[in-house]
Amino acid sequence: MALPRTLIDPRLIYLEPAVRDYPRGREVLARFPDAELVEVASHWKIAQLANPALAEDWLRVKREILVLGVKKGLAMRPNGRSADFIAPSSSNGCAMACAYCYVGRRKGYANPISIFVNIDDITRALARHAAKQGVKPEPNTIDPVDWVYDLGENGDLSLDAALSDNVRDLVAAFRDIPNAKGSFATKYVNRDLLEYDPQGRTRIRFSLMPETIAKIVDVRTSPVSERIAAINAFVAAGYEVHVNFSPVIVHENWEPEWKALFAELNDTLSPAAKAQLKCEVIFLTHNEALHDTNLQWHPRAEEWLWRPDIQETKWSQSGMHNLRYKVGWKRQWLDRFLGWLGAAMPYCAVRYAF
Repeated sequence: MALPRTLIDPRLIYLEPAVRDYPRGREVLARFPDAELVEVASHWKIAQLANPALAEDWLRVKREILVLGVKKGLAMRPNGRSADFIAPSSSNGCAMACAYCYVGRRKGYANPISIFVNIDDITRALARHAAKQGVKPEPNTIDPVDWVYDLGENGDLSLDAALSDNVRDLVAAFRDIPNAKGSFATKYVNRDLLEYDPQGRTRIRFSLMPETIAKIVDVRTSPVSERIAAINAFVAAGYEVHVNFSPVIVHENWEPEWKALFAELNDTLSPAAKAQLKCEVIFLTHNEALHDTNLQWHPRAEEWLWRPDIQETKWSQSGMHNLRYKVGWKRQWLDRFLGWLGAAMPYCAVRYAF
């Protein structure tokens, strides 16, 4: 597709010197001949991106800066929720700016896209790992037959596909990896992916929430109705398509908004899409450091995300101060949510909910 320049229009590219040694690196550089190039020792440690003042220029940084690097660690991590394993990322960061996104608090301010140019190393690592696993011994909630690998933990592959052929290469790789399936969540509709011929071996999870709140917190993403409208086409093109109700943000008017979303889904989906549909449900967890950063560029979002009146502290394993909904109330709210979903879309199995 044509590069969505309102989202990503690289004027400055930080790159590791080794990027030029890879065909994918040279391809991406050739796409942006007018961009200023700045070599860095590591795609993770770019001092210019660690300046707290950049929080006030959040969207420009995401739009105008691109990072190119070589992925060093190729290990698979066990998961157990969205996937059996988290695959080595072909990218990191995102041009979109969802106000609740955890990735932004891992990698400096604004977290522009990093593309990893050694895609062949990544696909070979996936094939080796899947071969070592062999046949999946028994069904689980992730998939009844295949080992599922999450390909986009730290970004949105639908948008990445507008920058390089990494996503096309991943979809092609899974056509030929026995007993394995790729998977990624997205909030961006890129219809070029309809030509990738996944042959049922790639699962796309469209993330959905009511449009009224998405307009505030899902910054620079495809409209929710556009995501819903795309599902039938992606199923017809050979993708397995699930939906990801995430994050569920509790507020005073949430019931009619979610019921309207479920009704829109039910009215839009084709019989083929309904027959294969499953979902994930994830209630909001927010982060204090991200809250402080958001106040500098998008304080309106924090009116919905930072609700200490109904949230409680949850310390992460890494020592981060997070807020989640109070446990007693969350259980009631989750049960209520699943009741609304079951009444509107009884065919949609819930793979996990928390």
